[in-house]
Amino acid sequence: MPVNPSALNMAASQAVMPVPVGTTHWKKSPHRRHRAGHPSPVGGCDAVAEADMYRADSLHGRLLAHARGLPNDDLLAALLSAWVGGRGVLPAYLGLSGSDYRQMLGRHFPGLTLNPPALEPMEVQRLDERRDLQHLLLSHRRGRDPSEVWLATIVAAACMGPDHLWQDLGLCNRDHLTRLMRDNFPGLVALNAQDMKWKKFLYRQLCLAEDILICRSPSCEVCQDYAVCFGPEV
Repeated sequence: MPVNPSALNMAASQAVMPVPVGTTHWKKSPHRRHRAGHPSPVGGCDAVAEADMYRADSLHGRLLAHARGLPNDDLLAALLSAWVGGRGVLPAYLGLSGSDYRQMLGRHFPGLTLNPPALEPMEVQRLDERRDLQHLLLSHRRGRDPSEVWLATIVAAACMGPDHLWQDLGLCNRDHLTRLMRDNFPGLVALNAQDMKWKKFLYRQLCLAEDILICRSPSCEVCQDYAVCFGPEV
């Protein structure tokens, strides 16, 4: 579906900028950050308060105990435990339809009963934008597993949030997001050779596809806002 150029231009320019209070209906809690130099499995965040850490690890462990050993079991378990724990900005059903959400749980974690948190459904105002992002992701999918389709929807939903994409997904750090992209959408990882921040990069790809000029600088290397698009995401 064609994207609205003016809407895309605005979205790209604000991809990592704060969203004014009241523009989103999603539950959001402060992001927990992983301490540098202490790598963790995808399921845990060192900086989470002890009680929250216990709950997150407990749910992550329950999910993996029911996992079928399929690609993305661990990533989906991390996303689910973060979402239930209130991290990130994903809406009801992770941005999936109710039927897709139940199908995803049944395929990857059979026998597990997981009551979703009471969140409002996905907003409809940016539906075309989310569909374009989903299409972009799917056009570069690895083609290894059906869960890539669900992950494309989840990532596109998280792009509607106000912070870095890994934070809006509820992940512990950018490395976990890079792993998600590498394992499922390797074509985009190859295109992002300069390590642009992921949300900026995805919107830039949409703008390039529509021949929309969103930057006045002749090249990234000479842009005075280089740090906004590249560099650490903390």
